[in-house]
Amino acid sequence: MRHLLGNLLGGTRCSANHFIPEEIHIPTYLNEGSNRTVPAIKESVNLIAGGVTLQPHPRSFSFPEVNPKTTFLEMVLRRVMGMMMGCLGISCLRITDQPTRPAPPSECDSISASDDVDVDVNVDPKSSSSLSSSGRIKLSDGRYLAYKERGVPKNQSRYKIIIVHGFASNKEMNFMASQKLMDELGIYLVQFDRAGYGESDPFPKRSLKSEASDIQELADQLQLGSKFYLIGVSVGSYPTWSCVKDLPHRLAGVALVVPFINYRWASLPVDLIQDDYRKNLSRLAVWIARHTPSLLHWWLTQKMFPSSSVLDRNPKFFSNKDLEVLKNTPGYQLLSKSKLKEEPIFHSLRKDFIVAFGKWDFDPLTLDDPFGQSECRLHLWQGYEDKVVPVELQRYVATRLPWIKYYEVPDGGHLLVYDGNVCEAILRSLLLGDDPPLYRPKFD
Repeated sequence: MRHLLGNLLGGTRCSANHFIPEEIHIPTYLNEGSNRTVPAIKESVNLIAGGVTLQPHPRSFSFPEVNPKTTFLEMVLRRVMGMMMGCLGISCLRITDQPTRPAPPSECDSISASDDVDVDVNVDPKSSSSLSSSGRIKLSDGRYLAYKERGVPKNQSRYKIIIVHGFASNKEMNFMASQKLMDELGIYLVQFDRAGYGESDPFPKRSLKSEASDIQELADQLQLGSKFYLIGVSVGSYPTWSCVKDLPHRLAGVALVVPFINYRWASLPVDLIQDDYRKNLSRLAVWIARHTPSLLHWWLTQKMFPSSSVLDRNPKFFSNKDLEVLKNTPGYQLLSKSKLKEEPIFHSLRKDFIVAFGKWDFDPLTLDDPFGQSECRLHLWQGYEDKVVPVELQRYVATRLPWIKYYEVPDGGHLLVYDGNVCEAILRSLLLGDDPPLYRPKFD
């Protein structure tokens, strides 16, 4: 751990329990040219959980816009949480307007033939073909999984799609597919709360396999047929990759939209990631989340220092297009102190993060085409201006896996699902095989 801190912060270990910070180099695209030097920390700070002690030292170090009196602990946690919240695909939803704890199952709401499915259906009176419904299914292990249906009624649909949301999001996420488009193509769309989010029960034993299993049970209980389409957004791509590996026979087509990259994939070339600050930050964040949850919970809920507000609409973490979206979108309310004080929410987020960025039991970059001679394809959509996931890494993934169809939005950031034109292109490409020239990548 001390060695990792040294790599992360550019310091030197001088003994078993001492760490001297040297100059910290922040990438220019994070620091916007404001890399300033401040005096070294004057007082010793003991990181009990990590076993690291700082002693006074005359050297100076640089980091972006942090008060000179800021402690080393605050600096580390601020950077770690900055990565977790601003650099790893948190969706911009006002979760305070959404349920955060699962409601008890209601027998009087059930109109389904199955005792394991509770459904509340509303049909838009302006259109006999539109659908708006929500409900919960009971999984084989006794947990409840909440979902929301959109588009045309299932029995009138030509295409059935499940959307997998990302970190700190839920089934109310914005996927800007218009009702007109869904009527035209005959799309039945399901968005669901992954375990521990929204109205779904938490699952402390969450894993890649459990995420894929939840999706399969959702498809089975909603009777989506032998095959269905899957769209994974940002961190929601790890359950999607798990389905590609373990359930290819159930997939009619797959789209990964701004999927995150796990730096522990062994096949990632060293020269491509060695200078990427996200690599060490993600390792440190996973270590803190796994080994010092109490410290992390304290930091996220304490009132002495700002922890997450510094990222709200911060141009260091969002492209110009993303900032335009955020002007009309509330901030990261799921990560507000009041919500994170609820331990089930905190631990669900923590476990989701650990599974996503921890060690996987497979490397997606070594997968052979799981769909063989079938017409099923995996599509990958990336914003060229994305500051969360580097476009260079997505291009490498597309090159390494030639069976992937890669698309790139020239002015797009990480919030592609807020762009109605892009969402329409994603659906037409996935379902109809359209190949929009505007989004064909232009490699240098």
